[in-house]
Amino acid sequence: MNLRPLEKITTGQLNSGLKLVIADGLSAEAMVVFTSGTFLTAMAIHMGATNLQLGLFAALPTFTTIFQLASIWLVQKWNNRKAVTAIFNLLARLPLIAIGVMPLLFTGSTTIQMLLVLLFFQHIFGDIAGASWNAWMKDLIPGERLGSFFSRRGRMAQTLNVTLSLATAMGIDHVKAYYPAHEITAYTTLFLTGGVLGMLSVVLLLRTPEPKPIPMNDNVFKLFGRSLKDKNFRNLLAFNSVWAFALNLATPFFAVFMIKNIGLPLSYVIGLGIISQLSSIAFIKLWGKYSDRFSNKTIINICAPVYITCILAFAFTGLPGSKVTALAILVAIHILSGLSTAGINLALSNIGLKLAPKKEAIVYITAKNMLVAFSSTIAPVAGGLLADFFASHQLMYNLNIAGHSLRVIDLQGWNYFFIIGGIIALASLKLLNKVSEQGETHRRKVRMHMRATLRNKMRKNLGRELADNLYAPSIAIRKNMVRMMSYAANRRSGRAA
Repeated sequence: MNLRPLEKITTGQLNSGLKLVIADGLSAEAMVVFTSGTFLTAMAIHMGATNLQLGLFAALPTFTTIFQLASIWLVQKWNNRKAVTAIFNLLARLPLIAIGVMPLLFTGSTTIQMLLVLLFFQHIFGDIAGASWNAWMKDLIPGERLGSFFSRRGRMAQTLNVTLSLATAMGIDHVKAYYPAHEITAYTTLFLTGGVLGMLSVVLLLRTPEPKPIPMNDNVFKLFGRSLKDKNFRNLLAFNSVWAFALNLATPFFAVFMIKNIGLPLSYVIGLGIISQLSSIAFIKLWGKYSDRFSNKTIINICAPVYITCILAFAFTGLPGSKVTALAILVAIHILSGLSTAGINLALSNIGLKLAPKKEAIVYITAKNMLVAFSSTIAPVAGGLLADFFASHQLMYNLNIAGHSLRVIDLQGWNYFFIIGGIIALASLKLLNKVSEQGETHRRKVRMHMRATLRNKMRKNLGRELADNLYAPSIAIRKNMVRMMSYAANRRSGRAA
């Protein structure tokens, strides 16, 4: 196990390293499934978290991003991104293991406050490791393979996410139904398992090769300021920050809205998340191929309006009516949001790597992460603070048709965030137009290409099906003719005897 960067990486070492990066992604994804997202929200609700505390849980991953500045200093001092990534990923896993072990050692030690403190340190160490990992991957993965590689890695990780989420949700619901006194134990066991799997990802990273980076000699803050003076990169930061604010004003509360307002059980919420992920898995390979062939900006321009429509549509799922109708709308929303977020997340990640200069990639990527994180942190905290205010304010509009009243608008509570978030996200697309990317293609041409590809596939499949339909009857006719001729021959031979 060599921790030193390599002057030259052979093709064999590169291919082996990329496999290890994928394996690391799978183990890290399993850790994320068990220790964040819907399961963390459900655990916090079970422990009696307030709306403000739920907002803090949602803000933690972005609030601690400022500590990525420490990653720049460490990489500058050691000139070894693998060592920085491995050490701080190791430290980031320890709080997760502590959350799982503490209830076994100290009764009643699992409180909302303790959970927030431990996760705070987990995200600090994880952000320091993440910044150096991004710069490491920028040098390791060939630029022309960024889209296809990360789409493959993401597709495999999401497939694992779906499998684990479904199995875990069923297990949690079983515990809640038959062993309600042990529900908190089930959640802390997930954290312990996630921490152990996170340790496995550290081992895989230690075996991955690292190209020798070009040393950075300037002051950290001067380097950081240089990235902000790059006009094109600054335009990307402006778009990404506003987009992140809009999304984090609404999306962190989707699970809370479905559990509290619509009254869906946890397994239904997880099931909808799985539908979204399956849709994402089905399309991420396509977006990866198109991002390499056309541009990341074009992919965002195609996918972003679809996702904005999904955010706005969420506001109407709480209208009075049957739960079946609400569930049908939610299924449609999650299918469309899955295919659109697959393209958006991949393109946003890749365009940041693509526009960052090789020598100062860690600085540019850290600047992007920090400014986006600032916007992402403000949004859910503001949402948590304003939730009670909006809960006491309602906007209703009924449409009377032939003596029948039809409720068209019913905004209250989280619905306001969905509408406001969707409008801000729509406005952010104007900022995207100012970003320049090499190889950029107008989205109309990409749509025409996608339609032509789909049409050719349909023609090919329909042609094959038509041939099968024509061929199958001819085979049957020939078989029947052979049977009739054989029967006639047998009859003749019988008479001759």
